[in-house]
Amino acid sequence: MHSLQQNLQDKHIKALIFDLDGVVTQTARVHAQAWKRMFDAYLQKRGEAEGKHYEPLDIETDYREHIDGIPRYDGVRNFLESRGIRLPEGTPEDEAGHETVAGLGNLKNMYFQELVKQEGVDVYEDTIAWLKQQKQKGLRTAIISASKNCVDVLHSAGIAHLFEEHVDGLQSGQLGLKGKPAPDIFLEAARRLGIAPQEIAIFEDARKGVQAGKAGGFGLVVGIDRTHDEAALKAGGADLVIQQFPAP
Repeated sequence: MHSLQQNLQDKHIKALIFDLDGVVTQTARVHAQAWKRMFDAYLQKRGEAEGKHYEPLDIETDYREHIDGIPRYDGVRNFLESRGIRLPEGTPEDEAGHETVAGLGNLKNMYFQELVKQEGVDVYEDTIAWLKQQKQKGLRTAIISASKNCVDVLHSAGIAHLFEEHVDGLQSGQLGLKGKPAPDIFLEAARRLGIAPQEIAIFEDARKGVQAGKAGGFGLVVGIDRTHDEAALKAGGADLVIQQFPAP
């Protein structure tokens, strides 16, 4: 297997697009905590009212399978369907905690923002050091996230200046972009960079993200295996899987 650097050279890569959560920032863990807090309380309350038991959210399985890397309301809908629950969609203006897809999604977002304020945002130092090196070599950079908190997270972490373009959950909603595994968000970032997908490398930590990169015809799709999930990343079609970025 060729090294990451060799792959970039062989495929004449001109730009890099990074997923935010789990690749650049350690916010995937924070998102998972917020989802678990929201869903576990909701399932317990609903179960007590119905006289039945609902399995709480398992971060290792449920989060990866139903929620990770996709728009927030899609995550609410997917997970609830896995428990045999369907709720009205509601609207983005629904009060946090209201018993709709939007209301529960808004509550999760409130919990996430609370955690970020309490704990701050940690970055993956290996990613940042490698990214800076590539920028010095002249490669272009963009960042994407299904989260609507992308800009706040970038500024909290002090890394917004490292990316020329960003496409996040807010913009995806405004533009009508489909969530991963559809390639829409990556293709929009490529369009903004003005570089063809086949000349761009994608960096993703989730199977759906890897699938999106392959579906978009990107020149190199790299799986970042932070959680010992190499098999899933390879099954999604990753050209290369690494545990961390090579030291500059």
